[in-house]
Amino acid sequence: MVMTKKEFSPLLAGGIAAGVLGLSALIGRRNAPDPSHPRIRRWYRRLDKPDFTPPDAVFGAVWPVLETLAAVGGYRLLRSPASPRRNAAVALWLGNSAMIGGWTELFFRERRTGASTAAAGAMALGTTALAATAWKVDRPAAVSVLPLAAWLGFATILAGEVWRRNAAE
Repeated sequence: MVMTKKEFSPLLAGGIAAGVLGLSALIGRRNAPDPSHPRIRRWYRRLDKPDFTPPDAVFGAVWPVLETLAAVGGYRLLRSPASPRRNAAVALWLGNSAMIGGWTELFFRERRTGASTAAAGAMALGTTALAATAWKVDRPAAVSVLPLAAWLGFATILAGEVWRRNAAE
């Protein structure tokens, strides 16, 4: 995507943000450990998970909210005047959004718990970098990704513990 000298129009920015959110939802849905994916569901249920693992319903409720907040932040960044800092923040938002889908592929479909732990940590750092970069462009956009950064920090700890407990998997 080529960044222009001006901010994106509301329609184009909204389309990009909605497209990123929709693609992430589709990829996440493709890899969900729910009844429509029995093989993934069986594997996930057999894992030895720590006591601090949230119930499945929490994951289903939290992710859409966090990703929607990030998409709103992405929209705001796209609507901000073009600058190297804005472009860096947009690139971090797009990269982080892609990594979320990649994580579900690594963990649920490929069952690579170690690689998914590293990816979760990278996403937590990337989201923190996004917030710091966006702060200098659009503070509400930066604030919109802070809950995601916190969740990804927790997810990294959780994924690491799942990896440790299931090393022979």
